[in-house]
Amino acid sequence: MEPLKQTKEVTRRNFMSGSTGTAAAAAAGFQIVRPGTLRGQIKEKMTVGLVGCGGRGTRGVAEAVRGNPNYELKAMGDIFEDQLEKSLRRLRDSDEFEPAVRKQIQVDPENRYIGFDAYKKVIDSGVDIVFLHTPPGWRPLHFEYAVNAGKHIFAEKPLATDCMGAQKMIRLAKESEAKKLTVMIGAQRRSQKEYVDSVKRIQDGEIGDVVATYANWVSGPVIKGADFEEKLEAETLAWQQRAWYSHVWICGDQIVEQHLHNIDVINWVMGDTHPVSVVASGGAIWRPQEKLYGNIYDHVYADFVYANGVRLTSHCRQYPERKVRRVNELVVGTRGRSTVRDLGAPSKTSPYVQEHIDMLASIQGSGPYQNRALAVAYSTMTAIMGRESAYSGLEITWDMVMNSKQNLIPDNPSLNKTFDVPPLPRPGEYEFI
Repeated sequence: MEPLKQTKEVTRRNFMSGSTGTAAAAAAGFQIVRPGTLRGQIKEKMTVGLVGCGGRGTRGVAEAVRGNPNYELKAMGDIFEDQLEKSLRRLRDSDEFEPAVRKQIQVDPENRYIGFDAYKKVIDSGVDIVFLHTPPGWRPLHFEYAVNAGKHIFAEKPLATDCMGAQKMIRLAKESEAKKLTVMIGAQRRSQKEYVDSVKRIQDGEIGDVVATYANWVSGPVIKGADFEEKLEAETLAWQQRAWYSHVWICGDQIVEQHLHNIDVINWVMGDTHPVSVVASGGAIWRPQEKLYGNIYDHVYADFVYANGVRLTSHCRQYPERKVRRVNELVVGTRGRSTVRDLGAPSKTSPYVQEHIDMLASIQGSGPYQNRALAVAYSTMTAIMGRESAYSGLEITWDMVMNSKQNLIPDNPSLNKTFDVPPLPRPGEYEFI
């Protein structure tokens, strides 16, 4: 297959303002993309490129085109060819999604890219919007390329799995704001009307001053890669990519990958800030020490403290069977309490669809500007703080994670390359970097 010609990478220098920058860019033959032109343009068709064609990416495309009839999926990329083709068949050829969705899937063979560099080819293919749906360990790398290319971005949460990745995402979030890029993150509660209304009323003082907060995600396990258990070796990158939810470097552990939703709600209530310290505990009680289950915990309990002294009691737990489910938040004030849903009215529109409606309105200028990257980057780092405290047995501060040199992502990845699986973290043995 013949890939499309790659476009030049857009860097911060391409966005210079002033006569000197204009003259230099013109002399070099570059076209300046000014921040003001990235919003307010209404196009008959908005083209989308999907990076990461798993179940969440496939459903994400369907939700996006349901909310925006002028969207067209034009390019797809994944490490695995079978995963890309399965996603395309589900979207375009099956009865799983309605005809209106299938009609908006227009991915020609030359716009299907395979391999670790597929994200570059999708982003360089000329699409207007990039959807980043790979496992989260790769998010900072892909997000950086998309921001440099001046693309509007929808990115799944979390935004990183290690400290240096989260540091990079905080920096890139600020750069994307400076470029006026629309960035929507898959923290769909921020587009869910009950939450939006409730957060506003809490922040307006309806329950008084906030004095304590609680967040829970207690449910069954998430197991990926079971279909490939006998086909691949646990040490290869290919196996770990398939079984991504079981490996810290690529999923971040439950507190980062899943419980981030609840932590993000509390950070949002607190003014899109973050805690300053945490003490946490955790471990793996029921998860077997077998390759399918990797090296993540099945429970973490964390006590976060914000700068104003308010605490967040955070509890995430996975049980081997889905007999218990408690996924919620609670905010206690001096004059009452709120579940952060009870002060608002529900909407008939799914928040998974609404976030894409809000995104297009931001791009076209018909609604408020949306860039949620920084807020969710803070929440990602908050969750990483909790994990690192549970793993190490230390009190972890915001300053510690913002200065950490922890980098879990492999250099020069290859599917057949051996990538050692570290043992399950044990406090006293595990070293915070």
